[in-house]
Amino acid sequence: MKESGAGLAARFARGFERLDLSRRLAGVGPWLARLVEAGTQGYPPETKRRLMILNMIAYLIVVTTLIYAVQQTFLDYDRYWPIIHINYALVVIIAAVPFVHRFGPVAAALLILVSECTALFALTSYLGRESGLHIQYVAFSAGAFVVFGLGRLWLVVPSIAAALILHLLCWFWFPQANAAIGVEQEVLDALYMQAAITTFGIIAAAVFYAFRLAENAKAETDALLRNILPDTIVERLKAKPTEAVADTFAEASILFADISGFVPLARRLGANETVTLLNTLVTMFDALAERHGVEKIKTIGDAYMVASGVPEPVPDFAARLARMAIDMQDAVRELRASTGYEIDMRMGLATGPVMASVIGRQKFSYDIWGDAVNLAARLENTSVPGRIHLCPVTRERLGDAFEVEPRGAIEIKGVGKQDTWFLIAARAPAITKSA
Repeated sequence: MKESGAGLAARFARGFERLDLSRRLAGVGPWLARLVEAGTQGYPPETKRRLMILNMIAYLIVVTTLIYAVQQTFLDYDRYWPIIHINYALVVIIAAVPFVHRFGPVAAALLILVSECTALFALTSYLGRESGLHIQYVAFSAGAFVVFGLGRLWLVVPSIAAALILHLLCWFWFPQANAAIGVEQEVLDALYMQAAITTFGIIAAAVFYAFRLAENAKAETDALLRNILPDTIVERLKAKPTEAVADTFAEASILFADISGFVPLARRLGANETVTLLNTLVTMFDALAERHGVEKIKTIGDAYMVASGVPEPVPDFAARLARMAIDMQDAVRELRASTGYEIDMRMGLATGPVMASVIGRQKFSYDIWGDAVNLAARLENTSVPGRIHLCPVTRERLGDAFEVEPRGAIEIKGVGKQDTWFLIAARAPAITKSA
């Protein structure tokens, strides 16, 4: 007899729902990739993935149904010829699924659902309700959501209602006494067991699919948030999403870095090479920030801003950022040697009170402001290419752990004349990032 091909297909499809099918199947063979992608060209990625899964379901239905039809043909054609013809007809209809995608993103799903509902009804009429085939209509209550999605309730609800009506009609219209084909009890028991397994399998697969999508969406959102905001801020927002994030820090260190002569360099390199250069540089700096346990705040063009002591205060905040700045200059020199580009960075490092918050509702960011931020920006503006410019407070916090060079008193906008220093090198061994 026929176990529902859709049931087997649903179990098979579980292994594909969270994969980039094009990439994975390309390793198996270009022909298989083309077969799975048949008819899906031109659709958005999410829709294309669903249609590719439908293709796999259709192919599996075709294969399993064809096997049953051939078996029944050689087993007892005279007895089972109506079932054989139904199976062959189903093979032809479902094989057309890839060609139906051209009529819309739900056309193939409708074709599968209608043809399977019709086939189950016809098979139950021949074999009787004790075959249990009509139980598989229950699985449509879950399968419809998977096939159509929550965005198409206008299709999901009628599909479930139709499946319920057909299930009840099979029960009342086709008792075993009215079965068109007499079948032994052993065969009916086997059919019922297959139908039950298929139904449970489809429902379990649909629930798994829904939970997996929810978990994937949650993981992607969490990963995106952690790329934008510090981990501790993400946890605070998740715990209290309506509560504003606003912190004050009595003391933190801020570093501004800027490529000197960037505009003429970018004009000479062009867009593609400039973006490649900036991406390489910023990627190196991001890795250094992770290594030294400091917090990248933002990039603005060729400017890079990083802070230490926020959002979690640490005792060695100034030393961490000083080591970060020294390593950044080393990275710039290495990049200059490998590319031949004449690039240098001016840097300003200041220490003082700051405030921090998550700013905005759209395209939000974790930002800091205060006297130390303004001073770091002005120290960078008055620095020298290839040098790290320090304020007096930073110089004091670094103590004897670093070698510095006095620059003397300079005029700083908004501050007045102030003694400043250039950071040369670290004397003490680096303190590893705390867990």
